[in-house]
Amino acid sequence: MFNQFDLVVPRSLDEALAAMADANDEGATLALSGGTSVIIDMRARRIAPEKLISLGNVADFKWTQLHNGRVEIGGGTTISDVLYSSDMPNAAPSLFTAAQVFGGQMVRNAATIAGNICSGSPAADTVPPLLTLDADITLSSAEGDREVKLNDFYTGFKQDVRQPNEIVTRIGWDRLSDNACNLFYKLGLRKGDAITVTGVAVTLVVSDGICERARIALNSVAPIVKRATGAEQMLEGQPLTPELIEETARQAVTESSPIDDVRASAEYRRHAVFVLTRRLLNEAWARLQTGESA
Repeated sequence: MFNQFDLVVPRSLDEALAAMADANDEGATLALSGGTSVIIDMRARRIAPEKLISLGNVADFKWTQLHNGRVEIGGGTTISDVLYSSDMPNAAPSLFTAAQVFGGQMVRNAATIAGNICSGSPAADTVPPLLTLDADITLSSAEGDREVKLNDFYTGFKQDVRQPNEIVTRIGWDRLSDNACNLFYKLGLRKGDAITVTGVAVTLVVSDGICERARIALNSVAPIVKRATGAEQMLEGQPLTPELIEETARQAVTESSPIDDVRASAEYRRHAVFVLTRRLLNEAWARLQTGESA
């Protein structure tokens, strides 16, 4: 079922980074977090690493911190950790919603936020919320750390800016202001344990009826999870009206490039982008008008 490989189980981050130090660009060495994507790819023989670095026992790798207006989570934080955190419904409403519809319970217990990011899947459910929160990530290696905006992380289908010896050790974002609303909706073929057909996340920051900041992120409709930046720009600095929201939703469709597959046609996905973007923007605007910011 599997090719032979060496398994390294470090107990500290320094040990893990040292084990990753000789990694090369051929995928011979891979970091293993929850394994919910890597193990499936190995079983399907899409990848055949010679060495796996298991991060499951790395001390102080799973944590959540809210401090000075910032939210930060460790690279080992699981989907279930997000669900069980009393802070997340307010600190990251869209991420909390994504966690609720992420796979089944056993998958949520193992899968990590960092692993979902690094899988590079266009259907990754935690990435649209994090993009609309303007999240940044820390890439760590034995040579040191560097910060990267999540919006700049992906370079193509299952391709990103990581060096072979780097792992994601932290994800962080600024807390939402009181005049912000952050939402996510996942469209699947069933309510639970389903790969996303189309997903949309939005953040609106509004003062006196004027949109100060807009974020719209889409998944399962392009080779990568992406922001619809043209649609965002249509909203920013403008008074929000039903007509503008409708036009913005149509612009989001033009920024998607879906494909036909076993879950849905490209035409259906384009329609879903329009409907979900319009729905979430209208819902966010309605909540902000009534003073409900979540």
